[in-house]
Amino acid sequence: MNGDAQNAKADEAVDFGYRKVAPEEKAGLVRGVFGRVATRYDLMNDLMSLGVHRLWKREMVDWLAPQPGMTVLDVAGGTGDIAFRLFERMERKGRVIVCDATPAMVEAGRDRALDRGILTGIDWVVGDGERLPFAPRKADAYTIAFGIRNITRIELALGEAARVLKPGGRFMCLEFSPEVLPGLDRLYDLYSFAVIPTMGTLVARDADSYRYLVESIRRFPRPDRFAAMIEAAGFAGVRHRKLSGGIVALHAGYRI
Repeated sequence: MNGDAQNAKADEAVDFGYRKVAPEEKAGLVRGVFGRVATRYDLMNDLMSLGVHRLWKREMVDWLAPQPGMTVLDVAGGTGDIAFRLFERMERKGRVIVCDATPAMVEAGRDRALDRGILTGIDWVVGDGERLPFAPRKADAYTIAFGIRNITRIELALGEAARVLKPGGRFMCLEFSPEVLPGLDRLYDLYSFAVIPTMGTLVARDADSYRYLVESIRRFPRPDRFAAMIEAAGFAGVRHRKLSGGIVALHAGYRI
């Protein structure tokens, strides 16, 4: 391989945590991460966040305020945590479509739905956020919680969100932020890089996957930059709220 080819290959590389990988490799690596942790994913969320992730997710659903009869597409919906909240908020009279790239996560979510006695109203689909298997203008709202940073090309995922939403449809994204308040940031780094991988070892028997998840947060765009990316994808009225000292950011916008 000549120098120009090597440079081009390096330019095309994308982040996988702190590693650089070829774009075509990342999706498979991410599926591997979530496939390994699917059965312990919800338990780890409770442990890692000390249960606070439930408040963040409630904040997103409150801001969206879904109404009975709506169709909501929940991308990277995994084990259904957001989907169940949306479905209950709509009094079980709407439709939620969960789309996740990892079959093991979708299977775990479907099992949880059956355990809750939910047989209809929530659909479970294995699909790629960059190439959603849905027709244009299908959904009244698009939600994604803690998933967009794992997608290889975020711009494509945002474009797909705009494509599948009806005009005026709502976009909601809940994601960790690298922009944490000064003073809190050092404690947060210590917890993230020392405690979370240890929890991953003890609970999920997988430190590497949780080390990647921590690293991926640090590589994600800051809230103002991400807001600009959302606007560029075709959304108006884009706003964001920082939660828990900036550990998490909640973004919202409307499909033009």
